[in-house]
Amino acid sequence: MQLPIEWLPAAGRPEQLIVLLHGWRGEAMDLAPLGQALRHAFPQAAVLAPEAPHEGDVKDGRARGRQWYSLDGLDPAHEAGRREWHRRVGEARVGVQSWLRAQQQRLGVSTAATALGGFSQGAIVSLEIAVRDDGLAGRVLAFAGCFTADFEAAPRHTTVHLFHGGADPVIPAAGSRDALERLGALQGDATLDIAEGIGHEIHPALVECCLHRLKSHIPLRTWQAALGAAPPPR
Repeated sequence: MQLPIEWLPAAGRPEQLIVLLHGWRGEAMDLAPLGQALRHAFPQAAVLAPEAPHEGDVKDGRARGRQWYSLDGLDPAHEAGRREWHRRVGEARVGVQSWLRAQQQRLGVSTAATALGGFSQGAIVSLEIAVRDDGLAGRVLAFAGCFTADFEAAPRHTTVHLFHGGADPVIPAAGSRDALERLGALQGDATLDIAEGIGHEIHPALVECCLHRLKSHIPLRTWQAALGAAPPPR
């Protein structure tokens, strides 16, 4: 995968790694405003935004941007379509996982100090990684995303932060509300911020929520460790 955004600390080694995945038929530079905000808030972090490996689907007679998986022929309204959607997300997940591990090794940043985030399709892939590869990232930042299938266990080493526009017509915010409820029922660590009247976008209000969560939220596993009930470290 190409890496149009690789912002490293001005001096010293990175203390955190923040990886951002763009949306369907998008590009890494779409996430530059979010990346700049995170870079300003965490100057010792390495902020990376890769390009997805596949050319964007043809829509209205032309291809545009890049994508983590194709939406061509998908109809999630039907069970078979939803299964196929989940399969494609799973294929994309494997490639992102391998790439992320390589970046962690290259930059010398631990999994616990890694935040994996994304918008729309990038958020969907990030959420899938959270429940299928628990602890690969200490935090997942999901803007306007959703889970594509149910899961039997919540991550124990990854905190999931959900951000959504309340008026999102593409991926309704109800999915994030359901995800928060499901993660909570499974004793997972998750937060949800909804910006009412906002559509399918990374709105500045949600960026502020993201910064607040990263700076102020104490992960459940940290509380458990203080009480002597934390899961074993990876």
